Amino acid sequence: MRAIFHSVVVVLSLALTACGFQLRGSYSLPYESIYIGVPDVSVIGAGLKRQIRASGTRLADSAKDAQATFWQTAEAKEPIILSLSGSGRVREKRLRYRYGYRIVDDKGRDLVAPGVIELNRDVTYADSDVLAKTQEEELLWRDMENDLLQQLMRRIAASKPTFPSDDED
Repeated sequence: MRAIFHSVVVVLSLALTACGFQLRGSYSLPYESIYIGVPDVSVIGAGLKRQIRASGTRLADSAKDAQATFWQTAEAKEPIILSLSGSGRVREKRLRYRYGYRIVDDKGRDLVAPGVIELNRDVTYADSDVLAKTQEEELLWRDMENDLLQQLMRRIAASKPTFPSDDED
């Protein structure tokens, strides 16, 4: 019985590696140091700082001490009504999360073009299950925050910054 279990584990492991599956590790960022210009109470700011520390890149205390600075330019969470019942009650909603950002050098010049990430999740709604649907909505918002963090880290890691020379003005 034990031999069968071990052989199944080996076969599954080989199948996973053959399909290209790889655990998500830490990112390698193209900057020696980065400042995160996001409020400390922000879930995204705290998550970015945690991910950047794990990558081995130094978190600077100020924008002047950093090779690059990450600025949040916009953040909006919007529930949008998609459909109504015959009695005018909400049946479906779309949760939209828009997040804008910039990455600049110590002189304020863009190292990476400013970007916006937009995430959407659709959810059904029922007045009879208000508590369950409220909890589902909160779970979806948290999932969107985690997805946003991963997308931001991938975009920062994939960026190929061009550092302008100091004599340009």
